[in-house]
Amino acid sequence: MKVSRRAFSKGCAMAATGLAIGEALPAFAQVEGEQIKTSPKHPVPSIQDTESPAEKNERMRWFREARFGMFIHWGLYAIPAGRWNGKEVPGIGEWIMNRASIPVADYKALAPKFNPTQFSAAEIVGLAKSAGMKYIVITSKHHDGFAMFDSKANPFNIVEATPFKRDPLKELAAECRKQGIKLGFYYSQDQDWTAPGGAAYKTGDHKPPTFHWDPAQDGNFAEYLDTKAIPQIEELLANYGEFPAIIWFDTPSKDMTPELAGKIVSVLNKHPKLVWNNRLGGGYSGDTETPEQYIPARGYPGRDWESCMTMNDTWGFKQDDTNFKSTETLLRNLIDIASKGGNYLLNIGPIATGEVPDTEVERLRDVGKWLAVNGESIYATQPTLFGAEAGDFSSTEKDKEGKPKFIPSWKWRSTTKTDKIYIHLFAWPGATFQLDKMPRTVTGAYLLADTGHTPLKVTKQGGGISVVLPAQPLDPIATVLVLTTS
Repeated sequence: MKVSRRAFSKGCAMAATGLAIGEALPAFAQVEGEQIKTSPKHPVPSIQDTESPAEKNERMRWFREARFGMFIHWGLYAIPAGRWNGKEVPGIGEWIMNRASIPVADYKALAPKFNPTQFSAAEIVGLAKSAGMKYIVITSKHHDGFAMFDSKANPFNIVEATPFKRDPLKELAAECRKQGIKLGFYYSQDQDWTAPGGAAYKTGDHKPPTFHWDPAQDGNFAEYLDTKAIPQIEELLANYGEFPAIIWFDTPSKDMTPELAGKIVSVLNKHPKLVWNNRLGGGYSGDTETPEQYIPARGYPGRDWESCMTMNDTWGFKQDDTNFKSTETLLRNLIDIASKGGNYLLNIGPIATGEVPDTEVERLRDVGKWLAVNGESIYATQPTLFGAEAGDFSSTEKDKEGKPKFIPSWKWRSTTKTDKIYIHLFAWPGATFQLDKMPRTVTGAYLLADTGHTPLKVTKQGGGISVVLPAQPLDPIATVLVLTTS
């Protein structure tokens, strides 16, 4: 049985709030149709509240230029890999403890079996670099509470509780430094299913108000924050040199009040270059919108944003999930997101040995080959000057929220720089490419994959242009037409 991330996240949110299908609900993971609730006033002002626009632009510069990053979901859940007691557990791999109601002691018993001797930070960072990715975000602690780093704050971690005795985050930091990649850490600040007092979202028959399924999970949420979450966040911010560049929070619950979130913000404020997302909770908006498993129709004008998406249907490795997206889909996603001013955070889920599944490696290498030729049209670009090419909202069809359904068009997309307009042609238009309106003066045209940049004939037509094209595209997925402008 396969359950989509969107349906699963939304089902958890509805169950956690006691809402019926169709009612308005707060967002926890920013799946499609939802918006995480924020507030303009906070008990502890964050850096976003106090910095100038110029300071923010400088802090966010590298993120805005990167456009493409690697998400890594890896932890103890890679051992069961979606199965418990011989049966496949519905849902995504990293949620198996919750979905299967695994007792804390039984889940913690996985740690002595976790010995990922095939893990190679050099290979994973090298894979990200070969794919054209500019940064990595890895799960330092997911909702299962297991820390994938050397933590003195809590013994349930990869150095103290497993035979591996190594800190993958330290090794990744060294390799990212060496290979010129930024490194960020995902940290589940709210949900923690193995720490007393940690929050949990309801699935199955888990009962309110805590939605715990094991008395060992019971405790005080504020104490959990003070004794585990905040000390571990401090460790992550202190022990890895210039990293993390990003802290990636997730699934805030009602337990994360503005006052408790303010305690975390007090720690984050000590690191003024840090980028962090909108999933802390307590009304804080952070730096980035985080649409999950979808691309917003028009992006988020005025906000930095990052679509996080899987290659198949799970984040953490799940042995029964082989529903991998094609290279064409992945590239179209990247181009579509860049054309709307966002970043693409694409996930891999290493297996228990530390190796990356072969299909994920193949897909990333294929994407990297395209970017090696066409990356200029993605990195450090601005959104399209046009917009209608992405599609439009239907006048008759409705989405699941009853709103007009967005119908995408897949003929072409566009990104821009100060002196260039890039047109990503998915469907070859034939002898010419025409634009009815052109907001800049075009001085020339060529195909980016043409190493000689052979000039193409450009004809002005009213307020638009026509460009003469060769008979065939230079790339089967996306050929990039470059328009030089003054």
